[in-house]
Amino acid sequence: MTFLQESEEPPDLGKIENRAPSVAQILVDRVAATPDVEAFRFPDGEGWTSVSWQQVGDRINILAAGLIALGIDAQDRIALVSSTRYEWVLVDFAVMCAGAATTTVYPTTNATGVTFIVANSGSRVVVAENQTQVDKLIEHRAELPDVQQVVIFDGEGDGNWVITLDDLEEQGRKLLAGSPDAVVDRIREIRPEHLGSIMYTSGTTGTPKGVRLPHSAWTYSAAAIDAVNVLGPEDLNFLWLPLSHAFGKVMLALSPLIGFPTAIDGRVDKIVENLAILHPTIVGAAPRIFEKAHARIEGMVAEEGGIKKKIFDWAIGVGLKVSRARQAGENPPLLVSLQHKVADRLVLSTIRERFGGRLRYFVSAAAPLDRDVAQWFDAIGIIVLEGYGLTETAAASFINRPGAYRFGTVGKPFPGTEVKIAEDSEILLKSPGVMSGYHDRPDATAEAFDADGWFRTGDIGEIDADGFLHITDRKKDLFKTSQGKYVAPSAIAATFKGLCPYAGEFIVYGETRPYCVALVGLDAPAITEWADKHDLADMPLAEIARDKKTHDVIAGYIDDLNAQLNRWEQIKRFGIIDRELSVEAGDLTPSMKLRRRIVVDNLADRIDALYD
Repeated sequence: MTFLQESEEPPDLGKIENRAPSVAQILVDRVAATPDVEAFRFPDGEGWTSVSWQQVGDRINILAAGLIALGIDAQDRIALVSSTRYEWVLVDFAVMCAGAATTTVYPTTNATGVTFIVANSGSRVVVAENQTQVDKLIEHRAELPDVQQVVIFDGEGDGNWVITLDDLEEQGRKLLAGSPDAVVDRIREIRPEHLGSIMYTSGTTGTPKGVRLPHSAWTYSAAAIDAVNVLGPEDLNFLWLPLSHAFGKVMLALSPLIGFPTAIDGRVDKIVENLAILHPTIVGAAPRIFEKAHARIEGMVAEEGGIKKKIFDWAIGVGLKVSRARQAGENPPLLVSLQHKVADRLVLSTIRERFGGRLRYFVSAAAPLDRDVAQWFDAIGIIVLEGYGLTETAAASFINRPGAYRFGTVGKPFPGTEVKIAEDSEILLKSPGVMSGYHDRPDATAEAFDADGWFRTGDIGEIDADGFLHITDRKKDLFKTSQGKYVAPSAIAATFKGLCPYAGEFIVYGETRPYCVALVGLDAPAITEWADKHDLADMPLAEIARDKKTHDVIAGYIDDLNAQLNRWEQIKRFGIIDRELSVEAGDLTPSMKLRRRIVVDNLADRIDALYD
């Protein structure tokens, strides 16, 4: 049964068929259409600064001219190593308006990794956020002979290899003084098949591969999202996602296409504060953000206990009844509707205010979202639309719609995207958003497509009778126990993290073994807050992890998990990792995905001990 709230609007296919030839042209068209409308908002000291589309367009024109003045030619690569901030947006658009392509690099990447990406991509210019990033380049300068210039956002240049953003703009102004149409001419020459960006996969199992995405891939993804009518110019998007990730970057093509303003601030520790200040209508995030928010609110109420918890639980229960009725396309009984008005006034509206009070919906992608967490958000009155896409598909392949969504699925394909399930249950795609190939890796490119040109996603799934895609797990992560039963570890992990407020990661293992075991990676802030209230105050994380009280509380959640699993999937024994898993330690990718095989290899002794 399809979960309906209103009639599902048919997609506007004309938006895809008549899309612009390049991302640069999308920007030009937006500046011309609504020059005085707000485009971006960004933190500036204690407040926020707002800029119009005309202001954005003018500055991008100068920066693009600066790149041309440096000698950048069509489809040259320019690496961008920075956190999410307004300057990232300006430079990325400027690169494409100069006819070049952006090589995106996570700022958390170590010096060796940055050097590999910059060198492998053949980037001629590197734009770096600060001296920390510049130092990575200086350390390996001898390995970067193609890099003729480094541009820094925050810091001073050296007058030679490193210049400031102001220096780049000054060169742009000089060029435009003599050749005012230099950038306009470059934009006119861009063809849909021209390279727009190279985005390196996170490398969960090995050396990252550079995904070559032409302008046509980005213009398709943006137009396909626009075609399903989930966003409008009246929306306010809060963008904190890493712009080195396809999920974040596709929003930069969407913004000028649709014309909505974007508030941009990549500081993760400011997300909750910014929601209250900005009052956005749409926010994209990875599932962990929703899991942590749900766990924190539930945990705070549980600690308070008493009448507050009873009222809270009652209100959530009423919200769930209304949610389930709405999903079934039915009206809730009159008594439940009356109870819901009271529940909303006492509890549910207060929770929504914590998220800014104006959210039409969240968008979740990049990893599986536990369906119970999605259900909880729906109960409080905030829809979480789960979607699916890969770097190799320019982020957008499937999404649930506000008018038709189903928890536990990633929705239906965007118009223009074809899907089929292979004999081994792998999800195969054809789409204008699919990459042209891996940079300088013809072998990997050949392996990524089958004989008929279908892109192999590497994910296992199935399509239900109503066309919703259910993803089971990554093909490479599925394992078989010695009893011959297949287990999908990612799905089990998502369920556990939805149950347990203290779990950051949950690694399920059981390949060729008689039963499944698990290692629990703790969420440091959450477990420390719990420890402070349970006679474990001021203890380091390692000691908290080893304490019997911690083991007992985690065991309770393991029991709750096992009650939802098939017998062969149940966790018979578990251990708690005595440190927080992190990007810096190599446990997680920069996009916060678990490097499962690496963690399993590194903790093999701990896993073996669970079978002793």
